Amino acid sequence: MLNRRILRVKAFQTLYAYQQCKNSNANLAQDFIREAFLPDLNTMEIQDKGQLKKEAEQCIHLFLNNLNKGQLHGTNESSEKIRHTATKAIDLYHKYNKKDRDFLKNNMLTAVENIPGLYLYAISMLLGFGEHVRKEKTKKRIFEEQPIIHPASFHNLANNKALEIISANHSFKRECLRFQVDLDDLEQEIKEWYRELVKPQEDYQKYMRTENPTFEQDKEVLQAILKKVVFKSEAPLSFFQDKDLNWSENKSIVRSLASKVLKNLTGNEESSDEILPELALNWEEDKEFFQNIFNLTITSDEDFSTLIAEKTKNWDVERIALTDRIILIMALTEMVNFPSIPTKVTINEYIDISKTYSTPKSKQFVNGLLDTLSKELTDSGKIRKSGRGLIDNK
Repeated sequence: MLNRRILRVKAFQTLYAYQQCKNSNANLAQDFIREAFLPDLNTMEIQDKGQLKKEAEQCIHLFLNNLNKGQLHGTNESSEKIRHTATKAIDLYHKYNKKDRDFLKNNMLTAVENIPGLYLYAISMLLGFGEHVRKEKTKKRIFEEQPIIHPASFHNLANNKALEIISANHSFKRECLRFQVDLDDLEQEIKEWYRELVKPQEDYQKYMRTENPTFEQDKEVLQAILKKVVFKSEAPLSFFQDKDLNWSENKSIVRSLASKVLKNLTGNEESSDEILPELALNWEEDKEFFQNIFNLTITSDEDFSTLIAEKTKNWDVERIALTDRIILIMALTEMVNFPSIPTKVTINEYIDISKTYSTPKSKQFVNGLLDTLSKELTDSGKIRKSGRGLIDNK
């Protein structure tokens, strides 16, 4: 399956979605409170709308101050209705959160398990374009016995050495079978995409005019087709969107994996070599890490938010970019709960995530804060490393 860097990214994306859900659920709970204090249209009694509105605001204040507490605090001056409604709203909020958390966690696993199939489809599309050109090369005119004559360079894609290595590779064939990647149903689309999207591309036109392209030129044109056709044009993107409900989040990961397949080729590969990147050795172990980093980050949120607030006294912790806050809490959670992962590895991983998914200044902010907090947590004994985690990665 996928390596842990990608798993961290997917967990981060899911935690961000969960925070968005929590905000929406808090708003729904507050709507529930406001509805509870609307005038009763079925009663003939005179009702004080101003007082009802005031009580609703008091109940919302009580709700917000007690979201994560075991029991209501600050209820001495509140009426029974305010206390009862606030309690129901809190229960409703946590019920919605649990439902969203379970859904997102399950969806997170499914999304990750589908990613290898998606990048294999992208590579298979390149093979499909090459095969289409190869068929065109041998095509004969209906009323002539001789093949259509084209300059030799016209058929460069049919003889693309990088595609030849991939198509003959046992590991690629094995993984395509494993993830049921098959382009048989896309034969007509491949022809149309080649004619309408690939062939007009400036990079491809230049490649077609190149006599005896080098192996690097063979790889470069495939990279260009991936970037400018497969992962940019509407028709191929629609195909991926149909395959993956999380395509908008997974697109960058899939593109990176497909690109690395090509980038890592040297031209000397044997058919028995492993050419596919980013495949973990033990999915069950990584799956456990994946689920744990998600679950433990959620349960550690309050404690680590407090710790972050103490170190950023000039900042309201709620004003720190949500992406930065999630990254920091994930990193601290990993440092404390995964003793076999070196602290410096954790810091470097989450700095990289901040560079891609957060603000321009996040790298320095995340780096400085994690460096400070990791030292304090180590000195206090909360971070204890063992095995590989003891490695000093200076």
